[in-house]
Amino acid sequence: MNSEALARLAEEVVDHRFRGLPPDADGLTVGELAAQRRNLFTGGFTTPVLALSAEHLEHNLRLMATYTARHGLAFAPHGKTSMAPQLFARQIQHGAWGITLAVPHQVRVARAFGVRRVFLANELVDPAALRWIAAELAADPGFRFVCYVDSVRGVELMDAALEGAARPLDVVVELAAGEGARTGVRTEAECAAVADAVAAARSLRLVGVAGYEGEVPRATPERVRAWLDALVSLAAGFDKAGRFAGLDEIVVSAGGSAWFDAVADAFAGLPELSAPVLKLLRSGAYVSHDDGHYRKLTPFTRVPEEGALEPAFRLWAQVVSRPSPEQAFVNAGKRDAAHDLDLPFAQVVRRDGVERPAAGVEVTGLSDQHAWLRTGPEADLEVGDWLGLGLSHPCTSFDKWQLIPVAEADGTVVDYIRTFF
Repeated sequence: MNSEALARLAEEVVDHRFRGLPPDADGLTVGELAAQRRNLFTGGFTTPVLALSAEHLEHNLRLMATYTARHGLAFAPHGKTSMAPQLFARQIQHGAWGITLAVPHQVRVARAFGVRRVFLANELVDPAALRWIAAELAADPGFRFVCYVDSVRGVELMDAALEGAARPLDVVVELAAGEGARTGVRTEAECAAVADAVAAARSLRLVGVAGYEGEVPRATPERVRAWLDALVSLAAGFDKAGRFAGLDEIVVSAGGSAWFDAVADAFAGLPELSAPVLKLLRSGAYVSHDDGHYRKLTPFTRVPEEGALEPAFRLWAQVVSRPSPEQAFVNAGKRDAAHDLDLPFAQVVRRDGVERPAAGVEVTGLSDQHAWLRTGPEADLEVGDWLGLGLSHPCTSFDKWQLIPVAEADGTVVDYIRTFF
């Protein structure tokens, strides 16, 4: 990646744009503020403030690097989760093949920070975006870009937009996860038709097959494995038909954050093809994990011998009202906390430097700038207390915050993560 572009993030000036940061830090650069190693709780940070655990973040990066290496998988973690080039860099430093993305803007962010390999897990038919990617490919021989195709019409639009491109654009046929699922080709005959259209296109090159098992309807281990077996069979069938002739590498890709163990098992059974296979896993939520949706879904609950991810996010809010023994309000709401999958979880109360479990405290609803708390008889909660909230769904946690402190266990803030949504 581009170390100079990453270094420039530390030169950004701290000001009113960044929530939760100390008001007296205005005018400092991010790098200068990080060098002060302020404490999250005593260093002037204002609530609400979202923080990442330095230790848990590093643990998760190492765990998935170990897991993918152990199972012979290449790894392109989905960058839409964080849209944080600093985390992209750390993922690549931990052995990632590249970064998965979903839309052209995200690719522009990645390229601005020097990401050399991008897997776009989506169809791409916008002519302006395609022309920009063609220019990137022409200007940088080391840039690798792969994206989905799932229709003859889409292939035709891509070919027209890319006419005269210096390098062909690599594509994979996306296999739908089933009837009524999201994007992707539904039938074997349609897969063949799309592949034929790519072969006839002057500016495209078919390099493999892919899909997303997380969209399998009414997913069970058996249904997910059946779909993964179909994806493997599609790759083998395409290869037998000579559709990958002349390739140095065949791409077979799947893998969200809920079924990567099934992906690892299915890809281990890939037959030998005419070229080496890049078995590309794309899980993204692991980097911060969470205290809700992904805590319940992670495959590590099924394979505990492989390790365990650790939730890295905590949103700190302050009790601003205690109108009755059964109710309290903190100053963080929908604008601050992910709430599309689960409400935040009250975890710890902090008062006078002492932290204890948030016994008897439950988040029951969110307004724009308030969380509604139900407090039981055992709840020890006063106006002014800091409440640490666990969150569900990393993707909609990262996208609410532009600059996120990274704090060590004792509260020392050692870094700031910049996001670009």
